[in-house]
Amino acid sequence: MTVLPQPGAYRPDPAILALGDDFYVVVEAADFPQTILRFRNDRAAAAVGLDSLTDADWIRHFGCFAPLPDNLREPLALRYHGHQFRVYNPDIGDGRGFLFAQLRDGHGRLLDLGTKGSGQTPYSRFGDGRLTLKGGVREILATEMLEALGVETSRTFSLIETGEALERGDEPSPTRSAVLVRLSHGHIRIGTFQRLAALGETANILKLADHCLAHFFNEGGGEDAPVRLLRRVTAGTARLAASYIAAGFVHGVLNSDNINVTAESFDYGPWRWTPYWDGAFTAAYFDHAGLYAFARQPEAIHWDLVQLALSLRQVAAADVLTPELEKFPYLFREALRDALFARFGIVPGDLEGDMAVVVAIEEALGRKTITIDRFFFDWRGGALRNPSDAYDGFADLAALLARHEAVPGALDHPYWSDPEPCAMHIDEVEAIWARIDADDDWSALHDKVAAVRRMGEALRRPP
Repeated sequence: MTVLPQPGAYRPDPAILALGDDFYVVVEAADFPQTILRFRNDRAAAAVGLDSLTDADWIRHFGCFAPLPDNLREPLALRYHGHQFRVYNPDIGDGRGFLFAQLRDGHGRLLDLGTKGSGQTPYSRFGDGRLTLKGGVREILATEMLEALGVETSRTFSLIETGEALERGDEPSPTRSAVLVRLSHGHIRIGTFQRLAALGETANILKLADHCLAHFFNEGGGEDAPVRLLRRVTAGTARLAASYIAAGFVHGVLNSDNINVTAESFDYGPWRWTPYWDGAFTAAYFDHAGLYAFARQPEAIHWDLVQLALSLRQVAAADVLTPELEKFPYLFREALRDALFARFGIVPGDLEGDMAVVVAIEEALGRKTITIDRFFFDWRGGALRNPSDAYDGFADLAALLARHEAVPGALDHPYWSDPEPCAMHIDEVEAIWARIDADDDWSALHDKVAAVRRMGEALRRPP
């Protein structure tokens, strides 16, 4: 179940500094010609005690990057490698972002404030280190919708327009620029471990494993730290893969440097929601082979997980790591059942029996006669709970669903009386951006965020 923001006081904790500069390089933020505040996420800010900042102070910290009190004094670009479309790349790292601050939230979790579009770093290569304003708007929409649908995700914390004209080959140019700040449960990637393994830094692999267990999973280190970390990441990434499928979401670029060891989804580029249950649906125009297509996302995430295990193989035996990897398919099945049942608002039962429902869902939606959003909305909302009311070809599924009781309070929200479900398909995303681009009209974006959050309230299981 997604961890929702809980109000908390400002509690700085720059824990990354204990790792040392083998893991990061000090950088400077770009000096932008303008800093126009376009979006501040006060709900997320309340979780880390920053919601009381004035707009002026918000811009000072998240547009000009004045350090937060008792936090990192200088931004840090993190070092990592990774497989990109299964080709190993040792020449990457934080190329247009950095770690700006670390804090504890109301749960006591260590969270990062990291940037996107904050300027060049030693890892920028030929990039300008910038972010398009459209890219920032898209990230707001992606993270808000994923959070509402129960996916563990980074949160778009801030978006500030920066007044530069950017040239991009994949959208009309020149285009407007922005700097984004995300609130994330860590930025330690599978690729972070891959870099250490490639360099033969076994002591640092053990150091990082202990760090991750202590700060992300509240566990001690020790000799078995690598296998316990792999166990944690296996369980988390199985849930992540399942939540993408249940949400109908396609991340687009599931490279090993985009998989966080906390298994929190982050770093959104060419994402899409597939309107229909289409296994071949891709998000990235450059994913010609469909490597990261909708139905292949669990396979892709598992492949990345194998790369973590191979990195840990330098400090742990294969016979203790392999059994953890082999749990992924079983954990995925259970997590997919849980995620789909959560969208229906029904109580799970026996896993093997429930899998018949999962198979029936996939078969029924695979006919592509109804959109994913409409399907879950109609069934949960009660309009089609009786087998006799089912769509053509859905009667068998309706009969299976009728055997499961509803979660108490699952239908109490007025959202379920709306005429249409809240969705996030590409035509609406483009329409929201078009109003911003043409008329500087941000009302559609703010209205959509409000609608998505309302849906999230309706989907959330009662305590």
